Amino acid sequence: MNKRDKQILCGLFLSRFDRAGLDYLGFQTFSEAFNAIGYGLEARPASIKNYRDELDPFFPNERKGWHRRPLREHCRRILEDFQDVAIERLGELVKSFLLPMEDVESMPEVKRVLNIHDADGTSSFAKRLITGRAAEQYFAANCARMPEFEGFNATNTTAWGCGFDFKLASQKDESYRAVEVKGLRTRCGQVRMTQLEHDVADALLDAYYLVVVRNFVETPFHTIMRNPVHSCMTLTRMERREVRVSWSLSVGD
Repeated sequence: MNKRDKQILCGLFLSRFDRAGLDYLGFQTFSEAFNAIGYGLEARPASIKNYRDELDPFFPNERKGWHRRPLREHCRRILEDFQDVAIERLGELVKSFLLPMEDVESMPEVKRVLNIHDADGTSSFAKRLITGRAAEQYFAANCARMPEFEGFNATNTTAWGCGFDFKLASQKDESYRAVEVKGLRTRCGQVRMTQLEHDVADALLDAYYLVVVRNFVETPFHTIMRNPVHSCMTLTRMERREVRVSWSLSVGD
């Protein structure tokens, strides 16, 4: 399924299941869903809303949608293929587009072991999308227009395990900037740095930037903090001790 089809399917899910669809994914508002899903799929949030509105006339809800416009062929194809799929199956498919780890939620036994839930027992999908992929894609889409990063080429380093999400290399010299991206659902809140992120920030000093993408529930905007460990920010150490168990298996000749 290509990117456009995934975007249409997300719009169909929100149109067909309406508030129940938001609850299933863990979003508080449609604006939050449009923002998080849009950025998560490298699309404009308005595109997800437009697909929902285009499909609204085919499902019972309070919105009228685009009832006077003919349905476009690429939307009709998705509608015909998925209009009768149950919320659980369609919801898990939507989650798999955005956070591949969510594939395990279709496996109840694995889901119980991993305990993929927030403290209140609800799915943490929306929270993890906003604090992870959606925030990172927001940065990727907007960093070239941020004055702090003009003239830099961005490389996504999230898979490197190096303590930051993007390395930005200067187009003029050998200088670089390391950027860690965090996300917040609302305008204000707390973000956490791991020990590795803190140590790398402490080592890189002014070359390390913390970018917090805020307010996904309405209209996302960002705050940029340079050298966060030694700035005016107050960092509170949170320590949690864990016992990790591993298992060994002897393999003979």
